[in-house]
Amino acid sequence: MINHHHLSFGEAMLHYTQSGKGEKKLLLFHGFGQNRHAFEQWTEYLGHTYTLYSFDLFFHGQSHWPMRQPLKKSDWREIITIFLSTHHIHSFEVAGFSMGGKFALLTLEWFPDRVNHLILMAPDGIKTSFWYSLATYPWAARSLFKSMILKPSRLFTLITLLRKFQLVDKGLLRFAESQMSTEEKRRRVYYSWVYFRHLKFNVHQIASLLNTSDIPLTMIAGQFDRVIKPQDMKRFCQNVNRARYIEIESGHNELINRVLPNIW
Repeated sequence: MINHHHLSFGEAMLHYTQSGKGEKKLLLFHGFGQNRHAFEQWTEYLGHTYTLYSFDLFFHGQSHWPMRQPLKKSDWREIITIFLSTHHIHSFEVAGFSMGGKFALLTLEWFPDRVNHLILMAPDGIKTSFWYSLATYPWAARSLFKSMILKPSRLFTLITLLRKFQLVDKGLLRFAESQMSTEEKRRRVYYSWVYFRHLKFNVHQIASLLNTSDIPLTMIAGQFDRVIKPQDMKRFCQNVNRARYIEIESGHNELINRVLPNIW
């Protein structure tokens, strides 16, 4: 049985589902362009031992974020505090895939004394790409990026040039093209990149937090992933005492559906 919930925070609304009947609690954050349905296999696989909470992140699914200001880290603390209080959750495990890795890391930062296990699958947040920084931080570059979103001919001209001069990996270009093929998708890229731009992390502090709080980390990377490269994940794990690094034969998009037998 799946129960739907809506959490209000000012003008924002966070939608999530609750499934499973186990005593352990697991929070799930999907990747860019996905929604809560990305974890349906997880419910089937883990529902007897876990109660799973699968979130629609802002600008995805049924969740909404007012576009007056970026999401701040402190906003997320208040949102998750409300969530944990609503469901009387004291301790939990948290998993994040790709963009959802940022929200898993952010949850860890605010609630290290309540996180029992951190699961990261090709997570954004461990290493910020040059293109992400260019598109979100300097005002002029952000304006240029927005103009390309609204006028896609400029965007596809840029992609053509990048491919021609081999400035970016072909797999990454294919991922970009798939996520920007319609105006709705392009706007979601812009909103997610710009309004989540304050969600940055110091990886050394994250590693120290995991070690100080004695929290186990499971890191899953895709051998053929060109969006979040395995070597960056492996390097991070070397600084975490209780890290388990798993590399499976997968690219980026399909990773979330191939990891279950490797974690439990």
